Amino acid sequence: MQAVISIPELASLVSEQQATDLLMRPVAGVPLLIRTVLTAARAGASDVLLVVPAAMSGRLPQKLLETISQQELRVELIQISEFDPQGHSSWVILKQHLKDEFLWLPWNWITTRNFVSQMSLVDIGSVDWSKAAYATLHEVDRESASSALPPRSAGGVAVTSPESAVAAERLLVAHSGKVLDGIHTSFNRRLCRPFVRLLSHTPVTPNAVTFGGVVVSILSAFAFAHGTYFWSVLGALLFYIAGLFDEMDGMLARIKFAESPSGTWLEGMADGLSYLLLFGGITIGLSRQYGRIAVWMGIALLIGAVLALITTSLQRRRATTPDRPNEYLGRFYQLLEKDSGNWISRVVRRVQAFQRRGILIHYIVLFTILGLLPLVFFLATLGAHLTWILTLYFNRRFFSQSAKVNPTVSKVKEAL
Repeated sequence: MQAVISIPELASLVSEQQATDLLMRPVAGVPLLIRTVLTAARAGASDVLLVVPAAMSGRLPQKLLETISQQELRVELIQISEFDPQGHSSWVILKQHLKDEFLWLPWNWITTRNFVSQMSLVDIGSVDWSKAAYATLHEVDRESASSALPPRSAGGVAVTSPESAVAAERLLVAHSGKVLDGIHTSFNRRLCRPFVRLLSHTPVTPNAVTFGGVVVSILSAFAFAHGTYFWSVLGALLFYIAGLFDEMDGMLARIKFAESPSGTWLEGMADGLSYLLLFGGITIGLSRQYGRIAVWMGIALLIGAVLALITTSLQRRRATTPDRPNEYLGRFYQLLEKDSGNWISRVVRRVQAFQRRGILIHYIVLFTILGLLPLVFFLATLGAHLTWILTLYFNRRFFSQSAKVNPTVSKVKEAL
């Protein structure tokens, strides 16, 4: 997909330095124009047509190109005097550079990938040029469009002042979750919003937030290890806070375009380590009350947790490509839905969500306050061992190496 971004004529209104400050105004830690270009890439654009005023110095466009040089994005820069999207003559000039369908993004329009994906295709005569649009140079087939969903424009905020920049940041943080978020995770993210917005204005990286969550998990384990009711409740609350760190690192990564495969793997390892610390602390604490039986149960739980961590990591490698490990959970859910005729897949799809950390942190707090920590201990042991057993089952059912080899073998036989 092609994205078209036009920079207005600012030289006659402000100085070059003021124009640069305006175009590169930080929004959630990312310069405004850079954010617009990267939003286009996140929405699926593989190349960007950047229209700049002919009078603009080449230093700003060059700075932009240098900034996004590491992205897998091709940027074509065209300088035109007084480009007006509402004028037919302006599009005539660009016609040889345009594809039949393109994503229009105003230079200062802050939006999200989900908003863009919901847009309907419209012809350029129907576009509101102050907002994002998915446009075509040709007339849209009204008959086919009438059977589809009603046309929708991309939600967003036009940044024209410090106040609108704040509103844009609030929008970005509010929509920095995932499609698969449930009610528990959405509640957690709502608590995290002020802190994520604050962190977006600092040099703190998502990986640093991940390590911060591990530190809080260590404190939680020490609290649980004391074994008393007060310390156990404190440990549960600290584990809940560590879970909020787990939400914040992903939110911060998405709004600052800092997502990476290594960050996804680091987050997964940090989650696994947090569980091991939690179970280790609970084992020590319960052993003070129940003696040797708690120790043996704890050993069984830790063995199950380690096996579950190893098998799910291997399954993630099989289920996704090296550059997209973050797609693992979504793909796994899709496979379970397609395999709903199998009762095991159907049951796992219904209960799997309860194993996610965003939900578990709520139940850890609730059960600890109610004095039901031994029950949590038993259920966690059972769940850990079921997890690695079912993971092996689904590895064979969904991600078997033979499924990848057989098509190749068939092609070779066919060729022979």
